Amino acid sequence: MDKKYKLLLWGILFDIIGMLSFIIPFLGEFFDIFWAPFSAYIITKMYKGTEGKIAGIISFIEEAGIFGTDFIPTFTLTWIYTYLLKSNRK
Repeated sequence: MDKKYKLLLWGILFDIIGMLSFIIPFLGEFFDIFWAPFSAYIITKMYKGTEGKIAGIISFIEEAGIFGTDFIPTFTLTWIYTYLLKSNRK
């Protein structure tokens, strides 16, 4: 399997993990305290350079639930930007 599709599958899995806070009331918010920095770290390792750094910041903010953004699939959207939108610009 191509590396980019592995990234997509991992990204979908990580987005699902991030959305677990919706399933388990009260425990979900506690989970987000640990998941937010970890997801930011993971996404910076998955996507190098400026894309990874920006995605890490967005992932942290989103997973921490700041501004009610906890539902956004940051990993999947980063993959779409990297492999579909950005590659079409070149």
